[in-house]
Amino acid sequence: MPAAMGNKAGSFDVRLLKTLCEIHAPSGEEHRMKAFLLNYVRKNQRKWKCKPQIISGDDFQDCLLLRFGKPRTAVFAHMDSIGFTVRYFNQLLPIGSPEAEAGTQLTGRDSLGDIVCELDYDHEHHALYRFGRSIERGTSLVYKVDFKEDRNFIQSAYLDNRLGVLNALALAETLTDGLVVFSCWEEHGGGSVGYLARYLYEEWSVHQALISDITWCSDGVAPGKGAVISLRDRNIPRKTFVDRIINIAQKYRVPFQLEVEGEGSSDGGELQRSPYPIDWCFVGAPQQFAHTPHEKVHKEDIRSMMALYRALMNEL
Repeated sequence: MPAAMGNKAGSFDVRLLKTLCEIHAPSGEEHRMKAFLLNYVRKNQRKWKCKPQIISGDDFQDCLLLRFGKPRTAVFAHMDSIGFTVRYFNQLLPIGSPEAEAGTQLTGRDSLGDIVCELDYDHEHHALYRFGRSIERGTSLVYKVDFKEDRNFIQSAYLDNRLGVLNALALAETLTDGLVVFSCWEEHGGGSVGYLARYLYEEWSVHQALISDITWCSDGVAPGKGAVISLRDRNIPRKTFVDRIINIAQKYRVPFQLEVEGEGSSDGGELQRSPYPIDWCFVGAPQQFAHTPHEKVHKEDIRSMMALYRALMNEL
């Protein structure tokens, strides 16, 4: 029986998490996050247990893959966030499904300079911005990050999915066989996972995937009780694969919770709709106040998530 891993997850890099949350990378503009991750990997890989093959380029758009050894399982972490796109006049269109109150500060940049403006709504609840000048159409705006940490919680905009990215980077430090896949567009309908699935399957015959993402606290999922293994959301993964994951979590005595939802989706949904027989399961920490500027995650759930991924990548 392996030693319990729940209390051995150790600390995680809060400063790195804050930096990730502050990177402007809404759906369609993941290039900034990709550039940061490429620089981070090249700078830190010499300290990792196994140096990865870095895979990127035009065939992968703004996605990034790290291949370690002989991969059996891929870990998907989407890089993008929700936000808004400037339309005409002072109108805003949502990127993904932001949930923010009037007065929320938004940030961005156009050819005239940096932008810090306020979110507003008209009488029909259409989103608008308030700023001292017109903002160029097509400009993306995201929540201004107010990163907070206390004894038990991290609170910030964009913990979904910068925590999933942080988890993937932490996993990379000790991974010897596997794939870490940083994907695009997840918050706004997807679009990259199909061609990534083809590459993983045809290049290495990878049949398994874990989705390193953040889910919701709900009436059945509570903060501080461990990472979530999702039995289903809008999509339904194959039960035999999910049962294997649960058995591994029990074997390593990692705290976890089981989720059953009828809404929501992830990169796993795109894998399921792809023409490749890749089993998948969503495994991630639960958060409060999803898609608001105030997403909140318990630190023990982050530690549980990281410990669980190490166990799963050892066993799958």
